[in-house]
Amino acid sequence: MRINKDEARKTGIQLLKYGVIGMSNTLITLIAFYVLNTLCGMPYGAANVIGYVLGVLNSFYWNRQWVFKTKNDVKREAFFFGVGFFLCLSLQLLVSWFLLEGLGWKHMSEISWLPMKKTGQNIVMIISMAIYTIANYIYNRTVTFKEKNKD
Repeated sequence: MRINKDEARKTGIQLLKYGVIGMSNTLITLIAFYVLNTLCGMPYGAANVIGYVLGVLNSFYWNRQWVFKTKNDVKREAFFFGVGFFLCLSLQLLVSWFLLEGLGWKHMSEISWLPMKKTGQNIVMIISMAIYTIANYIYNRTVTFKEKNKD
């Protein structure tokens, strides 16, 4: 199997851009989650979903315009982007549930050098977000923003 250098370069640049957008989405999601869950006392699941919805709106716009640069049907892409969001969010929530309930991380106490309430929930959020991000990139590249064949 031979690797096409132009395709590898394009993919590398695309991954870097996806990472930049991902960081902004992550920041939006984490800030919303922290404010809603930790400061306002909203339950983990509700705060998590609201944070992701805010991040996904930002994500769709910038991924379509800047990362994947598609000119395909926006309604089709929005539909598949939404499907991908729900699939990956479901995966993220499943991982969160397993870590919080299955492994009991929701009862993790404060760490001395990390003075934060609900330490376990915040750590689980970061881990599960990484899993969401990887799954979401693969889905969007291969389904939502897939390039049409240039035949």
